[in-house]
Amino acid sequence: MRTLILLRHGESAWNSKNLFTGWIDVDLTSRGEDQARDSGQLLRAAGLLPQSVHTSALTRAVRTAALALAAAGHPPATIARHWRLNERHYGALQGREKSEILREFGEERFRLWRRSYDEAPPPAPAGGTGDMAHDAHGADLPREPLPRTESLADVTARLLPYWHEAVAPDLRAGRTVLVVAHSNSLRALVAHLDRLGREELLDLNIPTGMPLRYDLDEDLVPLLRGGRYLDPHAAAEAAAEVAEQGRSRLGTTR
Repeated sequence: MRTLILLRHGESAWNSKNLFTGWIDVDLTSRGEDQARDSGQLLRAAGLLPQSVHTSALTRAVRTAALALAAAGHPPATIARHWRLNERHYGALQGREKSEILREFGEERFRLWRRSYDEAPPPAPAGGTGDMAHDAHGADLPREPLPRTESLADVTARLLPYWHEAVAPDLRAGRTVLVVAHSNSLRALVAHLDRLGREELLDLNIPTGMPLRYDLDEDLVPLLRGGRYLDPHAAAEAAAEVAEQGRSRLGTTR
């Protein structure tokens, strides 16, 4: 049996403001830091001591991994960061409040942009929020054109090479692996592991700061489809909150 733990970063500064974040590099809130530490304590209580850790290149994921590992009391043998685990690029939506997008474009378009497989938001304008050409955290990005928007299909296409080349070999070597990433990069990975259909993907929500355990067979197929959250009750409540993002602020003023 091979063990994989998936962890979405703790609450970020833009999560707390209900903004589309995407590739914008924001830090954790104090609540997000607490969520990361709580995740580490859950790992420790479950006897899950990661021997290999993979994170995105974004600060909120990197810091979540560091805080969780410190709380778990078990520094890993290796830590790897890679842009292929970055959050989905939300294009022109980045930096905008979700309730505003819902109000402007309607329920169906809002849901498709957030949760569908093929729909990508309008691209970020050159030189605007979301143009990564001059972003410091992108120094190690490839020379190929950087995205200005992505669908979940695009995220899956750029994530799976890293899964096959970096994460899967660690699992096959018998290491307990922790992947700390983001809502949509983890949705793409869960969809790959569980062979989710497009309709199932619409209802898949990954909560912040909730470790999700997968036990895999020798072919890296889950023994339990969907895995198991280490705190299933709290994870279910938090996932429901993610599903409702954007709706809770309708009718409010800023």
